[in-house]
Amino acid sequence: MSGVFEVISEPSPDRASRVAELAGIGFTWADIGDERYWIDQAVTMSSETYKELEQASAGLWKVLDRAARYVHGNHALYELIGIPEVLWTMLDELPMPEEGFISRYARFDFAISNEGAIKLLELNADTPTGYVEASIATPWMCAQLGLDSPNLAMRERIAEAWAMERPDTAACVDYGEHLEDSGTIEALVKHSGLDVSCVDCLELYVDEGVLKDGTGRAIRSMFALYPKEWMAVDEGGDALAYSIETGELAIWNGPHSILLQSKGLLAVVWGLYELGQLFDESERAIISQYMLPAYNKAVFEGSFVSKSMFGREGGSVRLFDAAGGLELEDREGFDTSALFPTMYQKRAELARIGTSEGELHLLTGMFVINGKPCGMLGRGGGPITGNASHFIAIGVR
Repeated sequence: MSGVFEVISEPSPDRASRVAELAGIGFTWADIGDERYWIDQAVTMSSETYKELEQASAGLWKVLDRAARYVHGNHALYELIGIPEVLWTMLDELPMPEEGFISRYARFDFAISNEGAIKLLELNADTPTGYVEASIATPWMCAQLGLDSPNLAMRERIAEAWAMERPDTAACVDYGEHLEDSGTIEALVKHSGLDVSCVDCLELYVDEGVLKDGTGRAIRSMFALYPKEWMAVDEGGDALAYSIETGELAIWNGPHSILLQSKGLLAVVWGLYELGQLFDESERAIISQYMLPAYNKAVFEGSFVSKSMFGREGGSVRLFDAAGGLELEDREGFDTSALFPTMYQKRAELARIGTSEGELHLLTGMFVINGKPCGMLGRGGGPITGNASHFIAIGVR
């Protein structure tokens, strides 16, 4: 295959033993029922493209950090980017983290074309998943195939981040039942080197402002795979917000990560860029090269995408053609566009790769942990990367 990506290796005829080996190192959802989520092949990326991707990620991280600080405290902008009102007090009253650390655990998702053009699609700065695939399964695959894996640094970055945050608890919904989320928090805890209890979000309750687990133990500092916008819709969301506002609970990622999480922030950046405000020349160069035009209204000539500002896993994504007609929409993921505003973004082409599961569009994730870009996540699927997509390791040649 020409271009910056090449698929190497053929799947092993003995998939079962390899799936069992991956489960033994912490990746227990390589197969989900009868579905082959993990593709037993690897994609190689040229070292030049990887270096550019790393530099683009570092530059975009600074641009979005600056934009989040610009939005901070401005309720009209909170409303514009869909921040639920239940979160406004905590965002205004709790101290903003230092530059580069609004989120300590985040993942950019990029469209990289077969020719190597890099465009940012979105930033998952609140509760990104894919950590086990990137930090455990990808280096395992790369080692077998003689590829370099920048992902080896991810564990060290997590240990640094958690040493700063020092959570006493890690939580996800359906802990012990939901393989991916449970495996993700267990891997993060293991890599942190700290003594941290893993619990189910559904067993937690707030008692006089203090968050407690099912045994009545008080939780003071918690890492949670729990999207913060859910506080606006969940029963008990108000009580959890109060616990955070009053300093009874420290939550990680911190509350301000929701400013980065909102896809509406990408439209704020693009608007400021078009107005010639806020950003210096080097930041403007990064925006023009690596970001896509984005607005809170569909004002495009040519094809575009609409997404809920808090859509996840492809839910709520709709692709429109050059004439403005609906071409494709995600029907698998949960559509949050009834709950949150919509943003509109110019379409970008994803590279296409030939795999054992057929020709797939490749989405390239880049984790930013403790402020440093440090690990890639490869996912292959249709034009919209949703719940039915596959994981494929990316290494550097």
